[in-house]
Amino acid sequence: MASPLQTLEVPEDALSHTPLEDAQGLGIGVLLCALGTVLLTHLGFITGQTAGLALVIAYATGWSFGPVFFAVNLPFYVFAWLRLGPEFTLKTFGAVTLLALLAELMPGWMSLGPVNPIFGAVLIGAVLAVGLLAVFRHGGSLGGLGVVALYVQDKTGFRAGWVQLGFDIALFAVAFLLFPATIVFYSLLGAVVLNVLIAINHRRDRYIAR
Repeated sequence: MASPLQTLEVPEDALSHTPLEDAQGLGIGVLLCALGTVLLTHLGFITGQTAGLALVIAYATGWSFGPVFFAVNLPFYVFAWLRLGPEFTLKTFGAVTLLALLAELMPGWMSLGPVNPIFGAVLIGAVLAVGLLAVFRHGGSLGGLGVVALYVQDKTGFRAGWVQLGFDIALFAVAFLLFPATIVFYSLLGAVVLNVLIAINHRRDRYIAR
């Protein structure tokens, strides 16, 4: 017997998000990712992918994370435009720009006290994962390796989360040479939580609306 999901006929006009649905989904996703980034910098942790590279540069130079993150992502827009199309690229550009802006402004909107590092690492990974899932779900990304990971998943079926986790493991291996081991350990814990949640939950075969 066919399952209800197999026999369910979905109206054609229900297969796409409206611009308003995309705007709220992307906005909330970026807001959560900005919160995770602020928690990262508050605890002195690093993360993987392009954001991790931007944080390392920011820590090393004293520059603000927002402008560095924006600049590091610029080369990936060409790849996104050629491989994933203009709509995805424009959504990604908007999401990256908004994240860079919020990461600059948000520390002035709230104050953070001491945070248990293990709890902080798990919370950061979870918040970033939920934010990224919302961004992915509405046809965008936060640039960098996320663009490549989504492309690999769409073309091969190999999960984007596993692609990102493999890159992050290599990045953190290098980070052990640059940062205290405890910082790298807590940061790696957050990255594992983030990428496992992405790998488990980002599955296009479970989606009805695009």
